[in-house]
Amino acid sequence: MSKYIATAAIRGANNIVEEADQLLQKALAEKGPDTPVQFPNTAYYLPVVYGFTGMEVSKLGDLPAVVEHAKKLLHPVPRGSLWTPYLGEALDCGVATLFAEEAIMGMKYALGEQPEKLDGHSELVTAGGEGYCNGPIDDVQLRAWGIQLVDGRMPGFCALIGCAKSNEVAVQLVRELQRRNILVFLSGNVNGRSIIHQLLEEGVELGYDTYIIPFGTDTISTIYPLGFATRSGLTFGGLKPGQARENLIYNKFRVFASALALGEIDDLKYATAAGAISYGFPAIADTVIPEILPTGVTEFEHVISMPFDDIEGKDDLERAEKLIQKCIEVRGVKVQIAEIPIPVPYGSAFEGERVRKDDMRVEFGGKKSRAFEYLRMVDPDDIEDGKIELVGPDFDEFDEGAAMDLGIVIEVAGRKMQKDFESVLERQIHYFLNAASGVQHIGQRDIAWIRINKMAADKGFRLEHFGEILYARFKGDPWNSIVDKAQVTLITDPEEMKKWLELARGVYSERNVRVAGLTDETVEDFYSCTLCQSFAPTHVCVISPQRLGLCGAYNWLDCKAAHQINPTGPNQPIPKGENLDPQLGRWSGPEEFVHQHSNQAVEHVTMYSIMTDPMTACGCFECMVLVIPEANGVMIVSREDPSMTPAGMTFSTMAGMFGGGLQTPGAMGVGKYYLTSPKFISADGGFNRVVWMSSFLKESMPEEFKAVAEREGTPDLIDRIADEREVMTVEELLPWLEEHNHPALTMDPIM
Repeated sequence: MSKYIATAAIRGANNIVEEADQLLQKALAEKGPDTPVQFPNTAYYLPVVYGFTGMEVSKLGDLPAVVEHAKKLLHPVPRGSLWTPYLGEALDCGVATLFAEEAIMGMKYALGEQPEKLDGHSELVTAGGEGYCNGPIDDVQLRAWGIQLVDGRMPGFCALIGCAKSNEVAVQLVRELQRRNILVFLSGNVNGRSIIHQLLEEGVELGYDTYIIPFGTDTISTIYPLGFATRSGLTFGGLKPGQARENLIYNKFRVFASALALGEIDDLKYATAAGAISYGFPAIADTVIPEILPTGVTEFEHVISMPFDDIEGKDDLERAEKLIQKCIEVRGVKVQIAEIPIPVPYGSAFEGERVRKDDMRVEFGGKKSRAFEYLRMVDPDDIEDGKIELVGPDFDEFDEGAAMDLGIVIEVAGRKMQKDFESVLERQIHYFLNAASGVQHIGQRDIAWIRINKMAADKGFRLEHFGEILYARFKGDPWNSIVDKAQVTLITDPEEMKKWLELARGVYSERNVRVAGLTDETVEDFYSCTLCQSFAPTHVCVISPQRLGLCGAYNWLDCKAAHQINPTGPNQPIPKGENLDPQLGRWSGPEEFVHQHSNQAVEHVTMYSIMTDPMTACGCFECMVLVIPEANGVMIVSREDPSMTPAGMTFSTMAGMFGGGLQTPGAMGVGKYYLTSPKFISADGGFNRVVWMSSFLKESMPEEFKAVAEREGTPDLIDRIADEREVMTVEELLPWLEEHNHPALTMDPIM
């Protein structure tokens, strides 16, 4: 054990505990002992204190006991004449530091001084608010990420503390971590300058969506990642508050985290690092410091010095890459990287990126153009493995901000490939393309919407790289078990686009009718779909024979096939269990599954009602169904419809209000073919409740809706349903419905 490190850590611990004590006296004098102390949107009090000691801190009056406990863990600063390892003393002081830091942050919340506001950075939007650092990870996000951390899908997290050598190095460090699907936590500064400032200056998007979380520009903010680690043990490890040893062991072996100290290290950083070492989290510094190498005593306690300018490399960016490799190597993180030949970083950490209009180089689909995706099985002799072809011009021939049509056609062959697998593989396009930095993908089939940002285009990203991504991913796990050959065609030529779109829509229709003979009552299991949780962490689709997925791409048979291909994937069988309410469509199995997999955000869910515990809505739904109470019915708005509706909102406004994994009685996202199901809001009156519908739906599904109207006993019902060509306000809607004698006007009240 380094005497230098131990002395600095012990000195830093004594100072921060004294600071906590002084702030506590001030807070008690100003606010009083009954003032609430709580980290927002968390259920674990002050989690490090709670996990170590079991103390429940809910008000300022609870904090004196915490500070006194921290004082008992302190040791005197070693005298210069002594020479000993000081390992135990340093680790004790490290824990005391964590208690003091967490107490300080709790007091700052009570005093209204947290989360930290960054002046001049209104572009920063986090859980803390616009222009604020994040504050502690909330419980919903904890569950979304924590499960991935402990089951290995997300290899771990890395805390970057301080300030990098340059802005370019800061960006490279973060991109290397993202590329490996590792969470990035940011805190600290060097001489007042933080890596948070550096990333914001370079236009890097921070927040939950990009796996890059800015906690604060002071070292004390580093307590938030350690609170996250503690809560992981309490949430997923079955541990109880006060089981300090068990929690530390859990983190040592299950939560793969490391800290990278950038720039000069002061006493407080050493003290905080000593606390992190207690968890088994190593600290790596890019400056010259004494090292703590693995020994029989300190098998997991590492402090590694890797001076940045001494790292071998052709330039600083390569040195940054090797620095991250060292962090991963020291902690023993197992990382699988999809090596794809594209000019931008690639990894699931980029899935939540948004490409805003001002940053957009080009878009495909949306309001101004059409984009579709179609995957089909062909004979092996009919395709050339690895062939990527662009039919038509690339977007670099168009002005910045252009809207273009795009068709993505993928042809696959394999000895184990089946026709039923087509739609399953096709839906993966959303997941595969979203993982490219600078690319936003929403929707599927013929309502896909794709944007590419200027930064990706400037780095050389072009349409052919969509093909590179898709080919590489379909030839990787688990899809290579069924895909032996794959070929990708990207279409922007108008005539070819028209031809392939017509063909694709015919196949979409065929897929929709395949499931028509099955009913919810004749099967034992429903299926889940959690693909959209990268955008909506609390959303879970429950897919039954008579209710397809919100995106319209997955029906019950698709999910069954997907589970056969990938038994651990997002489509899991859900035993129906006990039938709790046949009318509402409530079963014990789906309720338990949704509660567990929505991060426990959703207590109850029904399959057949829009008013009672409807399913959550993601952002990929084809249609929005919304109650119009004045008309005693519902309206249905198609994604293709940009017009104003009787609710006073457009589709995009409603999607923003009711999507994102929310469960909203009276609002429901659906796949358009669910509208034809006998189970469509059957608990609330069924299709006879529809009083307004986008004309696009009427015109694109005339025969289907005619059959529905006859089944519902109102053969001319479609003619009695208003659309945007006749009615755009509630005031216009009611007289129109009365004139056309709509059945909803005589039905029981919907609310």
